[in-house]
Amino acid sequence: MAGFSSSSWASYLTAPAKPQKRFLVGGNWKCYGTTASTNKLVAMLNGCGAIPAHVEVVVAPPAPYLGIRSTLRADVATSGQNCSKEGKEGAYTGETAPSMLTDLGATWVILGHSERRHGWHGETSADVAAKTKVALDAGLSVMVCIGETLEERESGRLEAVVLGEHMGALKGKFTPLEWKRIAIAYEPVWAIGTGKVATPEIAQSVHASIRQWMAANESPLVAADVRIMDCLPGGECVMAAPDVPSFPGKCGRAS
Repeated sequence: MAGFSSSSWASYLTAPAKPQKRFLVGGNWKCYGTTASTNKLVAMLNGCGAIPAHVEVVVAPPAPYLGIRSTLRADVATSGQNCSKEGKEGAYTGETAPSMLTDLGATWVILGHSERRHGWHGETSADVAAKTKVALDAGLSVMVCIGETLEERESGRLEAVVLGEHMGALKGKFTPLEWKRIAIAYEPVWAIGTGKVATPEIAQSVHASIRQWMAANESPLVAADVRIMDCLPGGECVMAAPDVPSFPGKCGRAS
């Protein structure tokens, strides 16, 4: 959430909300921090002003620091950065069961982040869909990350990847009530560290395509209701784009 001045935050937080839809502010802390630095961030958040009713704020610290729930202000939710697709405790070394996240007070989880899809984890869209289902069953809300790489974009495969593969894996898996607890986070992976810029117009175009896909493959009601987020490098503001209802700022350090 870097790159925003105090005045920018004030303007954003007091902006009128779209009907029946809350802005969603998500901060992914990735694999950064110590007990001391995490406590400092909590103190900073606790010292901020009131959060308007039309804004939902969620922070995702590394799993060892999810205990901040006990000291973090009540109107800022906590999120896991991942969970196991097994959906239960067991002999799964290194995994975190969804129930463990809720036990620590988390109400959200981030799934399918590009660093897990394209990094050393190699998560597939089927993995992300399975994790989303078990997370929902555990009572969590889910930020499902989708987005194309530079190679995929330049080869004309944006729709095939974002809609056909990433969204396609979610098709028919969830009820309308479950979709109310899912936010789609569009990550233009191609704009990370490449010097290329994901503009508000580009984000708007992809958001519109996602919503059209959802109307055709889920229902017009689900399509109208779902919240679509952005992870844009540098914290560019895309509030003016008509189909971008959620917080557009930089999530974490490398998004």
